[in-house]
Amino acid sequence: MSTTENRKQKTENVRIYLTGVGGQGTLLASRLLGEAALAAGFEPLVSETHGMAQRGGIVVSTVVLGDLKSPIISPGEADVLLGFEALETFRALNFCNRRTLVIANTGVIPPYTVAVGQAQYPPVSRLVALMSEAVDSLLAFDAGVLAREAGSPLAVNMVLLGALAATDYLPLSRESLLEVIRTRTNPKFLDANLTAFQKGAEVAENPGGWLGAIP
Repeated sequence: MSTTENRKQKTENVRIYLTGVGGQGTLLASRLLGEAALAAGFEPLVSETHGMAQRGGIVVSTVVLGDLKSPIISPGEADVLLGFEALETFRALNFCNRRTLVIANTGVIPPYTVAVGQAQYPPVSRLVALMSEAVDSLLAFDAGVLAREAGSPLAVNMVLLGALAATDYLPLSRESLLEVIRTRTNPKFLDANLTAFQKGAEVAENPGGWLGAIP
């Protein structure tokens, strides 16, 4: 299991790779990260680098903070992988290295080939085991359950942002991200989003939830 020190290595240069499925709020999460960084005095680079955001399509976006000049994250370069869907997170492992922080939603959205019976979805437990062998810092949990508990099944992105903010990998304060969420959220959904953010933070703050590489 990784140590707290390994999980909390705040740095000025951070490459964040976000991946998920259309309809999960992946792109909104990247924009919120970018806006919080801008408000904190950074010059963030935010980009949708692959995929389409229609419901069901694969979505990938990047947020790059610090002195870096390009939003492109090459294989092995990601400092953080924020995964919104279990299989898509696993597929993005090639962008990680041993020290990459991976926060993975274990919730499943079957791709088209699985839905029509042309393929089988791999066991999530197997995906998590393989991810834990690949990186030293892995937090894997069902963000959808927490989002529903918070009052909005669409708040998966807020759960994952809360978990990321609690790791201190970001060169931003948790409050700066919360302030952007408060500003950008429809008042009707604000309480649910803030609750979802807090639930994600609580998972990250619980040492028992972390998995690491097998020694």
